[in-house]
Amino acid sequence: MSEPPIAVELTGWVDPASAFSGLHADDAHAFWLDAGPDADRGWSWVGAGTPEPDAGSVRALICAAESRTAWEAGRFRGGWVGWLGYDEAAQRAGAPARLDARLPSEQWLRVETFLAFDHAARRAWAIGPASAAEKLARAATALTADSVPVPDPASPTVAHPRHTAEEYAELIERCRGSIREGDAYQLCLTTRFEVEASVDPLVTYRRLRGATPAHHGGFLRSGDVALASASPERFLEVDRGIVRTRPIKGTRPRGSDAATDAALAEELRTNEKERAENVMIVDLMRNDLSRVCDAGSVGVDGLLEVESYPAVHQLVSTVSGTLSDGVTVGDLLDAAFPAGSMTGAPKLSAMTILHELENGPRGVFAGCFGWIGDDGALDLAMVIRSIVVHPGGAYVGAGGGITWRSDAAAEVAEVGIKARGPLAALGASLPPGW
Repeated sequence: MSEPPIAVELTGWVDPASAFSGLHADDAHAFWLDAGPDADRGWSWVGAGTPEPDAGSVRALICAAESRTAWEAGRFRGGWVGWLGYDEAAQRAGAPARLDARLPSEQWLRVETFLAFDHAARRAWAIGPASAAEKLARAATALTADSVPVPDPASPTVAHPRHTAEEYAELIERCRGSIREGDAYQLCLTTRFEVEASVDPLVTYRRLRGATPAHHGGFLRSGDVALASASPERFLEVDRGIVRTRPIKGTRPRGSDAATDAALAEELRTNEKERAENVMIVDLMRNDLSRVCDAGSVGVDGLLEVESYPAVHQLVSTVSGTLSDGVTVGDLLDAAFPAGSMTGAPKLSAMTILHELENGPRGVFAGCFGWIGDDGALDLAMVIRSIVVHPGGAYVGAGGGITWRSDAAAEVAEVGIKARGPLAALGASLPPGW
């Protein structure tokens, strides 16, 4: 930055949704990293930026080793907001890959002036160079609440699947065959649902967050492409020299009443197949982080914990480690990305097998998005439960982890559970069989 940032506190609370709609709804390059509607914890970030022409400068940044001077206005003080797609990262890791020509596989916005929202304290700040921060604070304080209703989709449609449910079930059996032969012991098999229509990405995101809020939701737009995400999975967080990852493996729908809901959560917590799948990915992430962390520092902070969201229960674990001196963002990504929760294990063998089975690019889906600070701190979420908007339409990716004990019908149903919410936000339904 040409001038160090300052934080100007707003005189009152402003809803992040109102801030984005009032200040950035028409900006070509804008972001809204979203803790969710009515959130009582976490942070949201709202602003605009300029496309970063040199992604290498982001990768070359050394990860944060210690905190800077005291700062109430959150951990992001400026840097980059954007996404990384799956396919180019798989290729970088040595796997074959098909690239999606419709969208940039990596897109970062350079961000210097933005709004930060602390939901627990109900406080907000404008951050940036002094004159810009003060101007933004005045503009944000003058905003009125955003009470414009979100319209329903105009014309419901049925999404076009990359694979029919029957074809996906056959691919599950091929995954089991690879596991039987010893080429993998877990495979995250994914598919894609396409919608051909004119899509308003911001309206679509507002529908998505209203129906399936999540602590790492987000809306990112750069030119004629956009990402709308209700992600519940934090991929990587770097804070004061510690890196954390929180892989999700295991999903159940919410129940129609309290007793059914509690039974579904307990069945997920005790399910032998789901627990084994989660532990496999925990071991993989421990191995990945050990490549960039001090010897003996990588550990499991939480194992097989059920987290509940409006649409689903998830089985989540937490792995962390102390980063070695001099580790860059690129080093960390090379070690851990693509995420093991979206590949399977062993990682390179899994990605190679999945390349053949899926027969198409994943694109931004199964990648990650979020912020990377100038000080080397970062917070990136997985691109799951997400919509990728491009000229001519949008797509939703979904999948699940396949093990030897997988039941094809249950796996097909899980894909439907994951894709249903994002498709509904687009005004689309699942094809027959899903």
